[in-house]
Amino acid sequence: MIGVGALAYFAYHTVEGDRGVLAWVRLDKEILAAEMQLATVSTERQSLEHRVLLLRPDHLDPDMLEERARTMLNMGRADEVVIFQK
Repeated sequence: MIGVGALAYFAYHTVEGDRGVLAWVRLDKEILAAEMQLATVSTERQSLEHRVLLLRPDHLDPDMLEERARTMLNMGRADEVVIFQK
């Protein structure tokens, strides 16, 4: 009876314990979610780094400069039609 009780105790904690199978599955899901978030943030960072690179003084892109100036000054040319997007 003591052996069966010990076996049941260890079997329960193998599945339900702090380092059990269910905790392992939960941590695996959390790791997957964190990796997906890391990929999203990395992609966004690369995009922002590219835009910043286009505005550096030693490598100034005229199109990017015009886009930023129009955004910051809220101005356009007289012959242009401006369509605002949300």
